[in-house]
Amino acid sequence: MARVEMLVLLLSLLWGSSVMIEARLMMESNFTIEMRRRRYTLENGHGRTPQMGWNSWNHFGCNINEQLIRQTADAMVNTGLASLGYKYINIDDCWGESSRDYQGNLVPKKSTFPSGMKALADYVHAKGLKLGIYSDAGSMTCSNTMPGSLYHEEQDVKTFTSWGIDYLKYDNCNNGGIEPKQRYQRMSNALQTYGKSIFFSLCEWGQDNPATWAASMGNSWRTTGDIQDNWNSMTSRADENDRWASYAGPGGWNDPDMLEVGNGGMSTEEYRSHFSIWSLVKAPLLIGCDVRSMSQDTKDILGNSEVIAVNQDSLGVQGKKVQSYNGLEVWAGPLSGGRVAVVLWNRASYQATITANWASIGLKSSAVVDARDLWAHSTMYGVQGQLSVSVGGHACKMYVLTPKS
Repeated sequence: MARVEMLVLLLSLLWGSSVMIEARLMMESNFTIEMRRRRYTLENGHGRTPQMGWNSWNHFGCNINEQLIRQTADAMVNTGLASLGYKYINIDDCWGESSRDYQGNLVPKKSTFPSGMKALADYVHAKGLKLGIYSDAGSMTCSNTMPGSLYHEEQDVKTFTSWGIDYLKYDNCNNGGIEPKQRYQRMSNALQTYGKSIFFSLCEWGQDNPATWAASMGNSWRTTGDIQDNWNSMTSRADENDRWASYAGPGGWNDPDMLEVGNGGMSTEEYRSHFSIWSLVKAPLLIGCDVRSMSQDTKDILGNSEVIAVNQDSLGVQGKKVQSYNGLEVWAGPLSGGRVAVVLWNRASYQATITANWASIGLKSSAVVDARDLWAHSTMYGVQGQLSVSVGGHACKMYVLTPKS
């Protein structure tokens, strides 16, 4: 007898038919998703936990050059961020010349990257970091300043590999209306043949529900449009990403876009909420500010090792929204060792008390836990039944709950 049928039979004996039907639907759904992940997740050795690093786009746009990339690599090491797991230094759009060379190869822009990408990769690697690059599953990139990789996938992957590239962000502009699965599969095939050392980040913007198919092609996939440095954009990206929680796991992650922390459009509390939710939902932690000149508040947020540990937890289960009322929300997810991560998130503008009930976050009603406050770095011992805390407007509290034996 199959696993699901055996469990349903047991439940029918214990609970009766009406509960059995509901339980069966829930178990079959969870079981189907887990089997889909096991069968179709790309096993290329990358992304066992969500990727961490930095990307040039959110702060610099097209105003990039090799000096900026070298200085950013230096800053990642000197600030201690590299030692916390931020290892990818990713160059976004506008790094290339407007046309390919006579052999059809992509060419770094001589005015901004005169030393070439191989020398830049060598510099970044010498810092113990990895270099990422950007291309597009279309004829041109989104800036319309350089060629995309559509129908040049194998050639471009060979080029990237020869330069020592470790990461590819692959965008979705100028695609000619060609179905995305076809375009992204072509690049995935090229990487699996000629670029196995390269992490593949699909940037399809969530238009064709990539969470349902991209795990067989790459290591992360955008579930949303581009984020902007403001509260409404950040919160909406969190909500859009939440619906796909069951599809993420080791080897492939939902991506609600890069971090805006430190770019100036939100308050410290709003940025702390941003970082807390991204960490809980196992989103990629890709810094989007200028790490060479970031404030102490920004460094404290991005450098919170306890929050990062939730994101990088080996269990690899995406947390999700489990309670919501008038902007007062509870987000939670399981961690290794039977622990639970919880974010009490106040999306209202006023101070309010938020209560996380044990039943909502996956704990037994009788459970007694130690609640570690990841931002205050303090612990409440022997908490029972629920966690109730006052939270400021647009702020959050984040905890790891450890059941006592």
